[in-house]
Amino acid sequence: MGFPVSDDKAPRSRKAPRFVIDREVPEVTVTTVHHLNCGTFKPLGVQMVTHVLLCETADDGLVLVDTGIGMSDAADPSTLGAAANLLSPDLTTGSSAYCQIRALGLDPADVTNIVATHLDYDHISGASDFPHAMVHLTEVELTAALGAPQPRYRRAHIDALTGGRFKAYAGTCDALLGFSGAYPLAGLDGLWLVPLQGHSAGHAAVAVRIGNRWILHAGDAFFHHSAIGPSAPTHASGRRRTSLLEKLLAADRSRIGTNHRRLSELAASHEHDVQVLCSHDRYLFDQSTTESAP
Repeated sequence: MGFPVSDDKAPRSRKAPRFVIDREVPEVTVTTVHHLNCGTFKPLGVQMVTHVLLCETADDGLVLVDTGIGMSDAADPSTLGAAANLLSPDLTTGSSAYCQIRALGLDPADVTNIVATHLDYDHISGASDFPHAMVHLTEVELTAALGAPQPRYRRAHIDALTGGRFKAYAGTCDALLGFSGAYPLAGLDGLWLVPLQGHSAGHAAVAVRIGNRWILHAGDAFFHHSAIGPSAPTHASGRRRTSLLEKLLAADRSRIGTNHRRLSELAASHEHDVQVLCSHDRYLFDQSTTESAP
């Protein structure tokens, strides 16, 4: 069963905000968000990052939103398979989340939870560097990854999760930020999985509340910032090439446009202070800075 992105047929009022939270928001524990590039690729001559969020919390240790490429795969990119190496990876062990956490003066052993937008190799490879962390993801994505072999999933990455250190979400969702489906994460106040199918069968965005602001990490629901807002003319070439790549890699191309429209509406909304970002856009990564709750 699909996860609706928004209630398209719901009546709209000019006085009512387009984006509302229809549930009581719990006390937020995310105190600081760091933006990490955990793997650079250069497909079709376009430099693409692997945008990972590192969330410091008041009570739950460190939480990663995606992991990027782990140390082992960065040291030997051939382990990622032929499909990955066609994307011209430019990887170092120092770009792994593990090494960047240490460089920040934090302890990688404090990573207690990982929230996965999906299980493509470039989003979950680094989970093996945090063997005691609980991985949160949609049940649809886990089921797809455990099914018939697909180039996007690496068996070693999936096997590392299926020893019991994951929590898969399905069933009733809450409404959040204009999306009719969102799963509050167990034990992690201030973080939600927001199903956005299309790139993969169980792909999801991750909403993070920090103070009075929101960050929506949309994963691979879009590849280029122009998909959800204006773009400078200098980005035109990259836009065309990343749009082609987005279509080639999508499990369901019919959902791409719908996801772009919903995210565009959210990014343009003035009802909430929301930063919408994605996994691979270099411009959005460069615009992101570490922020702390007031």
